Amino acid sequence: MSAVAHMAPAREGAPAWLAPALMLLPALLIVFGVVLVPLVMTALLSFHAFSSSAGISPTLSLENWAEIAGDPYYAEMFLRTFRIAGVVTLACCLIGAPEAYIIHRMKAPWKGIFLVVTLGPLLISVVARTLGWALLFGGRNGVVNKALMDMGILSQPIPFMFTEGGVMVALTHVMVPFMVLSVWAVLQRLDPRAENAAASLGASQFTILTRIVLPQVLPGILSGAIIVFALSASSFATPAIIGGRRLKVAATLAYDEFLNTLNWPLGAAVAVLLLAAIAAIVVGCNTLVERRYARVIQ
Repeated sequence: MSAVAHMAPAREGAPAWLAPALMLLPALLIVFGVVLVPLVMTALLSFHAFSSSAGISPTLSLENWAEIAGDPYYAEMFLRTFRIAGVVTLACCLIGAPEAYIIHRMKAPWKGIFLVVTLGPLLISVVARTLGWALLFGGRNGVVNKALMDMGILSQPIPFMFTEGGVMVALTHVMVPFMVLSVWAVLQRLDPRAENAAASLGASQFTILTRIVLPQVLPGILSGAIIVFALSASSFATPAIIGGRRLKVAATLAYDEFLNTLNWPLGAAVAVLLLAAIAAIVVGCNTLVERRYARVIQ
């Protein structure tokens, strides 16, 4: 008892921040070692020169950044990356938000069944889902293309592989569940009595959706849009399978520079620029959402 009584004042005299800091220390060490250190090493690698004969030069240089800034090919590639991400985000908003609302209004057991059907693809690999689109529309031998041509509906296969449209469709299929999840989370806090009150006062269903439901669901749509945009802009598997080497985006270009041409500094520069652009867009949009809908988010 005397030992415990002797230790109690020591604990009481410790700073208030010490215990939380010690609890956070393992997580901070993991983040530092697994995330921050590789990012810093990649950023430093982007400032080294490269030659096919000598490899990576140990001296610092702005050669890679100058090449990215001066070559219109990289501007076109980044523009394509964010154009695809923007279209996919818009498509997911138009599909995912109504889908989440419809499921929310369903009665049991259909609500649970359709929610599982909608979110079930998240349990399947992105590669498998993307390969499914390639099997359906992959040239003349694609299942859908072949069936439509055999029936005489089409004379040529639908141009899907190695096109921006194909990448957008496949990415939309991959990203829609994330939009549904974001909107679904907001819908759980939606008071159905407000809709019933508006209906009892003679408001049409369109008015209820636009004046009551949409303003309350909009924070979830915007949050989902941020998630979908970030994931689409940094996506690798779907653009690599559907777009191939003919239609490169930032992620596939960085991959090629690292593993095909072995120009690691240039690949690092592309990766760092992509990360910085996505981070700036996400942080900016998230700040606007938090300021505009702070009460709803809380």
